[in-house]
Amino acid sequence: MKKRSGLRNWLEYAAALIVVKSLEFSPLPVAARLARCYAGLLDRALPRLRRVAVQNLAFAMPEAGRDAIVDGVFASIGRLLLAIAKAPRITRENVGDWIRYEGYENFKHAQARGRGVLVATAHLGNWELSAYAHALMSEPMHIVVRPLDNPLIDRLIARRRKLSGNRIIEKKDYARGILKALAANEAVGILIDQNASLEQGVFVSFFGIPACAGTGFARLAARSGAAVVPGYALWSESERRYVLRFYPEIEMTGDAVADTRRLHEHLEAVIREYAGQWLWIHRRWKTRPPGEPGIY
Repeated sequence: MKKRSGLRNWLEYAAALIVVKSLEFSPLPVAARLARCYAGLLDRALPRLRRVAVQNLAFAMPEAGRDAIVDGVFASIGRLLLAIAKAPRITRENVGDWIRYEGYENFKHAQARGRGVLVATAHLGNWELSAYAHALMSEPMHIVVRPLDNPLIDRLIARRRKLSGNRIIEKKDYARGILKALAANEAVGILIDQNASLEQGVFVSFFGIPACAGTGFARLAARSGAAVVPGYALWSESERRYVLRFYPEIEMTGDAVADTRRLHEHLEAVIREYAGQWLWIHRRWKTRPPGEPGIY
């Protein structure tokens, strides 16, 4: 990978800081409108993002109204930015204004087994707020993250992620940290919806198209004996807040390929229900089976 220049890092950081601080210190109604503007600016400044989303939808959900879904994606990004910026002002006293639980008993039942809980989540709804709020409404958890390319922005976001008491496990040394947390019967949240390389993944059907998915999650579940519970913070337009929904535990068989397939079958069903809240701008089907031409 080409080394990033220090000047580029500082310019990007300055822009990110302006966005975050302008949202943090504005009254909530003003900040919400401003966040929508920032998301709209991102849409216009980087048109390739919309092109990727439309392309993904063309073969994954050809029957769907693509423009409306992609508009929903950028609206969801705006809400995500708002939550990140307002994180220092989200407390145990007011977190209920932002989010509520549904299916919390599924999480507690899994935790009662005493082997830790692997929360299978995705870039769906507000993945930043879900872990942050869970620490305030219940107890802190561990979150697995890939460091951002810009180390200055990475530190900015990391500080906010940890404000509610959560601990960060970086992907470069994630297995040891995850297993240690699970052995202590703690919860670990992992994003499972990202494209994987041929060396790290297997192909599973995702919206009817082979998608390369990492098997690390399934292997960790088998090795640790931890319960696997899907969880997502999904926006409720009628309530004007999020619902942190924990679904019933998904039983793991120990077969990494079969378990990875089952996880993605469940994820696909939830995305279909909340299509405008998934990050369609990600090149999810980038890795192709050997000999098959690229999609993008």
